[in-house]
Amino acid sequence: MQLVNIGFGNIVSADRIIAIVSPESAPIKRMVQEAKDNKTAVDATCGRRTRAVLIMDSGNIILSAVQPETVAGRIDKNIAEEDE
Repeated sequence: MQLVNIGFGNIVSADRIIAIVSPESAPIKRMVQEAKDNKTAVDATCGRRTRAVLIMDSGNIILSAVQPETVAGRIDKNIAEEDE
């Protein structure tokens, strides 16, 4: 199992992530609002602005205050370290 830091000491399983997207588009905003209404959203922003939305294979949505590129880079870095 591979873990990735999504900011402020919050860690998720990289194997369970389906997509990492920006929260700016209208469809993603609707998806986040529906997840909040259904109580399947996990807010890991620690009160900061949401910059990345992680869509998990369990149907949960995780909100992160770290840029999507940063999260993806951390996943790639972990994969590279694991291969060595």
